[in-house]
Amino acid sequence: MKRTNLIIIAALLVILVVAPLLSSLLNLYIDWLFFAETGYTAVFTKTLTTQLASGCLFGLLFLGAALINLFFARRIEFTRPDRYNISGTPITINLTPLRTLQRAVTFVIVFIVTVMMGKWGASLWSEILMFTNAATFGQNDPVFGRDLGFYLFRYPLFASLKQFVDFTLILSILLAGIVYFLGGGILVNQRQIMIDPRVKRHLGILLGLLIMNMGPGFYLESMKMLYAEHGVIFGASYTDVHAKLPAYRLLALLAPVAGAAMIAGMFRRQRRLTMISLGGLFAVYFLGILVYPAILQKFKVAPNEIVMEAPYIENNIRMTRLGYDLDRIQEIPFDVSYNLAARDIDRNDATIRNIRLWDHAPLLRTYSQLQQIRTYYRFQDVDNDRYTVNGQYLQVMLSPRELSYADLPSKNWINERLIFTHGNGITLGPVSRISREGLPEFFIKDIPPASSVDLKVKRPEIYYGEMSNDYVIVRTKIPEFSYPTPEGGNIYTSYGGAGGVATGSLFRRLLFSLKYRTEKILFSSDITDNSRVLIFRNIKERFQKIAPFLLFDHDPYLVITDDGRLVWMVDAYTASSRLPYSKPSVRRTNYVRNAVKATLDAYNGTVTYYVSDPDDKIIQVYRRIFPALFKDMAGMPADLKRHVRYPQWLLQLQASIYAAYHMTDPKVFYNKENLWEIPVFEEKMMQPYYTIMKLPSEKREEYILLLPYTPAKLDNLAAWLAARCDAPDYGKLV
Repeated sequence: MKRTNLIIIAALLVILVVAPLLSSLLNLYIDWLFFAETGYTAVFTKTLTTQLASGCLFGLLFLGAALINLFFARRIEFTRPDRYNISGTPITINLTPLRTLQRAVTFVIVFIVTVMMGKWGASLWSEILMFTNAATFGQNDPVFGRDLGFYLFRYPLFASLKQFVDFTLILSILLAGIVYFLGGGILVNQRQIMIDPRVKRHLGILLGLLIMNMGPGFYLESMKMLYAEHGVIFGASYTDVHAKLPAYRLLALLAPVAGAAMIAGMFRRQRRLTMISLGGLFAVYFLGILVYPAILQKFKVAPNEIVMEAPYIENNIRMTRLGYDLDRIQEIPFDVSYNLAARDIDRNDATIRNIRLWDHAPLLRTYSQLQQIRTYYRFQDVDNDRYTVNGQYLQVMLSPRELSYADLPSKNWINERLIFTHGNGITLGPVSRISREGLPEFFIKDIPPASSVDLKVKRPEIYYGEMSNDYVIVRTKIPEFSYPTPEGGNIYTSYGGAGGVATGSLFRRLLFSLKYRTEKILFSSDITDNSRVLIFRNIKERFQKIAPFLLFDHDPYLVITDDGRLVWMVDAYTASSRLPYSKPSVRRTNYVRNAVKATLDAYNGTVTYYVSDPDDKIIQVYRRIFPALFKDMAGMPADLKRHVRYPQWLLQLQASIYAAYHMTDPKVFYNKENLWEIPVFEEKMMQPYYTIMKLPSEKREEYILLLPYTPAKLDNLAAWLAARCDAPDYGKLV
């Protein structure tokens, strides 16, 4: 029986501990190979060492607290009856097996919770690194007078530490309670619960410490008022500042006193002292947080809301404009004239030539019908950009031709992993021209790419793209499919890039087989020591894998370099939900910056992160944490820099906030006297669109992102917001 139990326990350990551990180590090794391939091993090691240190620290702290409490709980011996009177009938219960299980039960619970606390502590790696590398804003919040950097970089860790202490104390109480119950320190019958005085003292100390920890909790809770949502404003209101804040401050002082009084009452066996301390704390909370603020709001603030809340509305306006970077919007009055003449058309010839005739959705369908070539190719998206074509500055629309593995004519492992490895080429044309048949005009089309202009694609293979979502193996004995010929044959190639991880030794091939759950990688005779496994080929996944702390735009776009390569470009954002008084938007975000422009070579998989907003405080912190990860924007090649554009998602977000927050007078804002709206057609909100045009007072046409406003509940034009995309005015909002 004992041997059977040992076998069962060993099997459970293998299933619950060893197997997940080996799987985690395997994933960790593959990640290491990926970071080594991309040249960002410093990011990997910094993240991993911080996770290990944080996980071990939190796990050991909890384990230490649990063992100390279990030590004191187990050293006390109790006399526990073996006979119980249940419903008037005396029943004998053999408690020996129960007491034997006590050690095993507590060990299992402590082990599981320690592992959980370790994993939770490891998840705080970003908060810890931001705390230790925090930057200052140079601006203070209007209520507590703290630098704004405290809320973005330090507050989250303080809140997590408070949660950790609470959780540790609560679990310590439960663990000690289980030991005492199984050991006889707590007796339960039909009439009462009998607790040994020594048990009361121990549990009382823990409960007192839990109440003392409520002091820092009340202080942190008071800061949450800076993110409170009211009908009029977002942030601390008059009632919050003049009623709740004093109460929270008093509670922060009373809670440690109440906890200490409770501990003292337990030792002196003065129940009255304990009840008075807890009752006083509850009374202050009930009156100061629930009752008085409600009375103040109803009888003083509500009848005089516009006057009482004016300073707090002003805080909300100022901080929201800071959070979404709205203060840099240049407001220009524009006098509309109705005397348009032919000479005005002539003076704006470049604008007229670039009026967009094609919309994304129908153009994507047309590209698919005309240029898909084979069923296993797909056009995933149409991107808008600008190029100098034959000496003319033109707006174009282009779409990459990617490989769709779901549409392969014969789906098997060799086809999916060794032969069909990449997409091929792009389709590109002007936004303002059509053929005689009413179809798009093409500057670049077909496979291999045929160009009718001075814009050439010399490296058309797309190994890394939006649709690539699994590994492939290149440089094998089997030639890779490149493209079909008009005569019905196929052209083959062999990968010559620097991407991927070498299959190398038999052991590494075994690990890849385990990772991807196929024995073919290990036993295939077509794979050699020089073969390479291309992993994380989906560009969004590849970007996110290296820098998970950034938010990446949903719309990457492809750029043709001067030497004919294809390079993906995507906007990345730093964001936070911790800026005081700033109105939240998507995902509760109330601070956002387009701080990074990231690029990825579609052939080699090379990833580079360029800092486009060096004044952003969050990216400054990340640059301190990962100095080797980011490059200055000045280091971006000129042929890529010409295609940097202001992101549509960001302008849409800023425009939606600016519709109300262009009103900077608190009274005007309160009454919504000049509220704007983004136009809506058939229940669909208008999206910002790129165009080439000459802005008022400017001498030349430029590439801009444009979005109009209408007055609230009206259809006429009220204003338009434009983001400039060309150097040297990139990023300026008008």
